[in-house]
Amino acid sequence: MSTRILFLGSKINQILCAVTICLPVFSYGNSLGWMSPMALLLQSEDSPRGEPLPDIEISWMASVPYLASVPLYYLLAFTSDRYGRKSTLLVSAIVGSGIWILKLCSTSFWAFIIARCLIGVVMAVSFVTCPVYIKEISENNIRGVLGCFPAVFYTGGSLFNYIIGDMLSYRTILLVCVSISLVGFLLCLSLPESPSYLVKTGKIEEAQKVLLWLRRQSTVDDGIQQEIEVIKAEQKNDEMSNNESLIKTILTDRILFKAFQIAMMAALAREVCGAVPVNNFAGNIFQEAASGTKLVLNPNQQAMMLGSVQCLGSILASSLVEKCGRRPLLFITCIISGLSMCLLASWFVLKDFDIHAPSWIPVTTLCVCIFCDSAGLLPLGTVITGEIFSFKYRGTVLATSMAFASLIDFFQVLFFKLLAGAIGVKFPFYIFGAMCLLTALYVILSVPETKTRPLDEIYNDLRSKKEKREPELQNEYISRF
Repeated sequence: MSTRILFLGSKINQILCAVTICLPVFSYGNSLGWMSPMALLLQSEDSPRGEPLPDIEISWMASVPYLASVPLYYLLAFTSDRYGRKSTLLVSAIVGSGIWILKLCSTSFWAFIIARCLIGVVMAVSFVTCPVYIKEISENNIRGVLGCFPAVFYTGGSLFNYIIGDMLSYRTILLVCVSISLVGFLLCLSLPESPSYLVKTGKIEEAQKVLLWLRRQSTVDDGIQQEIEVIKAEQKNDEMSNNESLIKTILTDRILFKAFQIAMMAALAREVCGAVPVNNFAGNIFQEAASGTKLVLNPNQQAMMLGSVQCLGSILASSLVEKCGRRPLLFITCIISGLSMCLLASWFVLKDFDIHAPSWIPVTTLCVCIFCDSAGLLPLGTVITGEIFSFKYRGTVLATSMAFASLIDFFQVLFFKLLAGAIGVKFPFYIFGAMCLLTALYVILSVPETKTRPLDEIYNDLRSKKEKREPELQNEYISRF
């Protein structure tokens, strides 16, 4: 126990930085979680607008952040590399506050749409800037744990809004959320800049000071100097690579392209496993599942239970990711999630044919799916992507994979409610289950373990057997990466 306390004590500054930079992620979770209880309220006779919103307007409100975030991923990746991680984070925190202020000022449909578009800024920071920053401040033996923090705060934010959405009035909820965003902005002012960014801009002494503070040391020893040299070497190799566009280089280089495929598959699987529509329409899904049964909880209360399970899953991921590794955890959670989605879809099939099926199945399977998503695909997708690319490519690849995922989310959320109403909710859930099972197969066949491993070792796993047998090709990749 004393050894573990000493270990955590030596990492406390890294933990504090990871917690602080994840406060905008908590606000992002708030923004998405807000849709579940508010969709039911805005479509009821007690709507704060004075009239219920139709399904199409609710669908656009839920989906538009994903469309708006597509160009913002690239914009914020650029500003993060050009002006620093901290500056980008502070801008997003200000925008996050503006989202809630706009909703306080107006209940018109277009005010909602503009506010939901601004969520794209916070979304981009949550899945690009935050994972990159955490990776760059963390030591290898705690990198995976801290890399799961964005998922913990995102799920915690969603749960928080599920809870207050069932307890507080419409306006009070908005006041609470804007207060959280403003507090997050103030706390983020104290963050240090990323050592990798400081080295890139030639501020070596400042980078050393940041590393000394992060590692809780008073003098520059061999360990600190080695970290600086590793950052310099990584960036020197990036500078020596050709001057083509980053995307073109990635697509034409065999190893980088394999790593890029892993990042894109992780992003695709994360978004089409069923968690996104469930998070946005949890209340509606439970309302349909509860019809004709004797479930005691109302839709909002069931959504709160789902949010609790989601939060527990992300916490579990942060505690297990360094013990069992990225690859096994990702595989197991995908298998279980896929089976639970197929079971849920089958329950809806039986319900359509008036065949009795246990009423606990929808709640249980959705909880299992969300738990596995939070413990696997949600945190590990960004963790692995951050670990298989160098400084030069990291932000661009995260931006590309998340832009692709957000485009899928836009159509998924826009049409999920309409599709479920037209052909039944069972078909989308069968698709979600199949995607999870296919992802599990892909993980076994193509994804290397990245836990505590340097980049050249990971790329060695991505090389073909022929390339491994030819020493000159092996040396070429080691020297480049």
